[in-house]
Amino acid sequence: MHMKTALVQMNPTVGALSANTDIIISKAWEAFDAGAKLIVFPELAIAGYPPEDLILKDHFCNDCERQFERLKKELPSNCTVIVGTPVSRAGKKYNAAIIFQNSKIVGDYHKMLLPNYGVFDEKRLFEAGTESCIFDLDGQTAAIHVCEDSWNPDGTAVASLEGKEIDVLINLSASPYYRNKLNDRIEALAQTARKLNTTLLYCNLVGGQDELVFDGASMIFAPDGSRIARAKQFEEDILYFDDEPRKETPLPDLEEVYEALKLGLKDYVNKIGFKRVVVALSGGIDSAIVLALAVDALGKDRVATVTMPSQYSSGGTLGDAEEMAAILDVEFHTLSIKELYSNFEQGLSTVWGENKESGLAEENLQARIRGNLIMALSNEYGWLVLTTGNKSEMAMGYCTLYGDMCGGYAVIKDVPKTLVFDLCRWRNEQGIVIPPSIIERPPSAELRPDQKDTDSLPPYEILDPILEDYVENDMGINELISKGYDEAIVRRVVHAVELTEYKRRQSPPGIKITPKSFDRDRRMPITNLYRN
Repeated sequence: MHMKTALVQMNPTVGALSANTDIIISKAWEAFDAGAKLIVFPELAIAGYPPEDLILKDHFCNDCERQFERLKKELPSNCTVIVGTPVSRAGKKYNAAIIFQNSKIVGDYHKMLLPNYGVFDEKRLFEAGTESCIFDLDGQTAAIHVCEDSWNPDGTAVASLEGKEIDVLINLSASPYYRNKLNDRIEALAQTARKLNTTLLYCNLVGGQDELVFDGASMIFAPDGSRIARAKQFEEDILYFDDEPRKETPLPDLEEVYEALKLGLKDYVNKIGFKRVVVALSGGIDSAIVLALAVDALGKDRVATVTMPSQYSSGGTLGDAEEMAAILDVEFHTLSIKELYSNFEQGLSTVWGENKESGLAEENLQARIRGNLIMALSNEYGWLVLTTGNKSEMAMGYCTLYGDMCGGYAVIKDVPKTLVFDLCRWRNEQGIVIPPSIIERPPSAELRPDQKDTDSLPPYEILDPILEDYVENDMGINELISKGYDEAIVRRVVHAVELTEYKRRQSPPGIKITPKSFDRDRRMPITNLYRN
């Protein structure tokens, strides 16, 4: 490349067409003023990603294309700008990249490989493109791909460019995050660069959208597949390709996960328009990490907490809850549920009888009283309730419908319990905000005397690897047993996971950080008697 290039990893909002176009125009001028002659924006930058069934609305795609008139008039003219957008052609919708030069549209490209796995559902929305897009870029031969097109070095999109002597391949992407995905991207894109013997410019989206987080990390690869430069992770950034390429150091594993959770939470709250959030602070480890994330993402003034002790709450957990709220200097309320629980028991005794032994119904009743209280605070003050259930609990159904599952956003829904502990330790290494006793105490729901999670679940260090292999790696019972897991535990786990699908179907959305989350990746029937 002999021209200065800018890869603009922007944070659009789905459906905010005018605002997204404002960002495109502003960032294009910023890059142009810095000397860039080629300026690239991510996949579907005008619409936001993923637009889902908005694409099925003809007027949505038409409104996206109306933004072209603004772009033709307001983009800098003495350069090439490439923007991702949906387009409608002869009644068919395409995931497209539009080329602007000198106040004109000089070409477009339609994405050829439409992903239809995991979180992706593009074949339902778009038609696949059939032709490559090769154009002159100031004397060089350039081509365009959109995201998936470059992920498969043996796919039709790459094959369509073989033998064409491409000087530069420009990839507009909206590649959502999961843990360690950056390495997967580097490997796939490096292979494509080598196969086509070309410089590859990869411009990725950044930001949170519902359950998904886009981590940016736009990159530039040399024809030999070596990585020349990379943009920041989890931040808006402009990566320039010039005489002094920039290489960012990848974030360490736990910091990467924490930043993904923080960005997902921040953008969900801000893009929807909530002013404040509220966390039910129990003194346990799950609510502790959710509170830490909320304060780090939003600031202490936008976070409220409430503890709701019962007759089974220990002095240790209550003291830890109050201490953590004080450390973070957040609004803190105490609402005892003892009297409310007693009133519920008395009212139910007309059906239950006076001498009923306490059991699961009484435990869940406490959780549902708490759910009512925190939702009442949400209704009165407009606070978004952040639930605190982790992936291990959600997998096993160790949670209460209309109780601790009440809320608007499930921040750690895709975080296994063992990773929750790791994240808490990592966060305290940056500055102690979680009382150490919270991390050291054996986990407990505190819904009956001396209760421990291990009364109902295998130890998390045993449970989490089984769940990873069963849920994320799709291993069957026999495979799990062959791998060395205890047969009785395996059968117990598989039964619990499949039996409680109905609960997960009713849970709030949560941030995806594993390769297979319960929200978008794993679509299982509720009525299901298959156990293998």
